[in-house]
Amino acid sequence: MEFRVLGALDIRSGGSRLDLGGLTRRAVLGYLLLHDNQAVAASRIQTALWPDRPPPTARKIVQNAVSAIRKTLAHGDSELERAVLLTENPGYRLRVDPNAVDLNRFRRLAEQGRTAVQAGAAEPGRERLRAAVGMWSGTALADLVEAGIDWSELTALEDERLNVHEDCLEAELAVGRHREITPELEMLTATAPLREGFHRQYMLALYRSGRQAEALRVYHRSRAVLVEHLGIEPGRELRLLHRLILAQDSCLQSRQFRPTA
Repeated sequence: MEFRVLGALDIRSGGSRLDLGGLTRRAVLGYLLLHDNQAVAASRIQTALWPDRPPPTARKIVQNAVSAIRKTLAHGDSELERAVLLTENPGYRLRVDPNAVDLNRFRRLAEQGRTAVQAGAAEPGRERLRAAVGMWSGTALADLVEAGIDWSELTALEDERLNVHEDCLEAELAVGRHREITPELEMLTATAPLREGFHRQYMLALYRSGRQAEALRVYHRSRAVLVEHLGIEPGRELRLLHRLILAQDSCLQSRQFRPTA
């Protein structure tokens, strides 16, 4: 049995997709998957589903959803592989093989990649980080987000995804793949315009590709966005990179280059 949260919520058993039912069931299961193998208070689940004013029957609705989820989980490939939703004070615990949840596999790959890069093995690290980034098919629990779910856990998970993506692109630069990643960085600087790391990487990739003027335009565009939306100037790394590009400093061609001021 496989659980997917890095995109729309999805459960597969023996390669077949299982029917999860309506929004409440999906939301309860999605919330428990974000906290797999942990006891989650019933009150936390109710607050997650109804952050403003839960209905008088909220507890019963959650109980019914839990009962329906248990029936769905009973379709697992075998008893050993089957996830179990336990009633455990003060609420519920989804007992599941951590490897069956794509979020856990993503985190393991990201950690392996970062460790390899830090140990000087940039290429193997790049491959693991790229594999981690490739596991995503949209925002986490995209179908629930589309329905109006707005959990703090999802905001934190999106930030985690972007951090791993940034580390992946840093490794790509370290192995000389600046030309290959410029289209990706163009998209990322548009979709995450307040993340200076992507702008820095885009500037460096463009410069190493012989596109100095475009790299400088990226800096000015990034500065304008930061001033308009946050009222701040770019950070010192971005400012230093801008100065080095203007000076056409030879250090920019080093794969180990990282602007620090």
